[in-house]
Amino acid sequence: MTLRLIVADDHFLVREGVRQMLAVHPDIEIVATCSDLPELTEAAGHHKPDVVLTDIRMPPDHIDEGIRFASHCRTHQPEVGIILLSHYAQPAYVRALLEQGADRRGYLLKERVADVDELAAAVRTVAEGGSAIDPKVIEALFHSKASGGDHRIERLTPREREVLAAMAQGQTNTAIAEALTVSQRAVEKHINSIFSKLDLTGGQQHHPRVQAVLMYLAERGS
Repeated sequence: MTLRLIVADDHFLVREGVRQMLAVHPDIEIVATCSDLPELTEAAGHHKPDVVLTDIRMPPDHIDEGIRFASHCRTHQPEVGIILLSHYAQPAYVRALLEQGADRRGYLLKERVADVDELAAAVRTVAEGGSAIDPKVIEALFHSKASGGDHRIERLTPREREVLAAMAQGQTNTAIAEALTVSQRAVEKHINSIFSKLDLTGGQQHHPRVQAVLMYLAERGS
């Protein structure tokens, strides 16, 4: 299935660069490029994209247009995935993006755009309902909290810590299974156990995988 993507950035070279880079991935089709928030809102309503890759700051105000568009989509087009691009890992923007949940949401640093395979993987992940948060962004979010760690991490077994460490590196369940030489089913059981021990089951506003990684990074930094 071909994924429909809109790219929004007020810099022409960024829009064109992303378009040319992703052209090597036949399963991703860029259906529109936009340079400001009004144009993006109109294009999203018309083209019904699977994912929108957008800068955070664009005309008309150059403040938080990408965040505002993501919030708009939660209400009016919840099926659309949003990946924010930024030069900086700004915790306030990350919290605003994830305020209504981490599903179908991504936050990548623009330096990552140079890796076309990583960018394409993020687009696919978000389109499938997952989240794609740059590891540097997660660390910045942790450092913004004066946290002394979370003792719930101590409940995990050594194997569960290994799985959680791999999750923090952004590895998929399949990749974790291959790295640890276990079945994917075993990895799924470990992850379910991790969520349970960290009290991340049921009624969570944010995606439990993201929350678990944040807790792991906080424990490492304490």
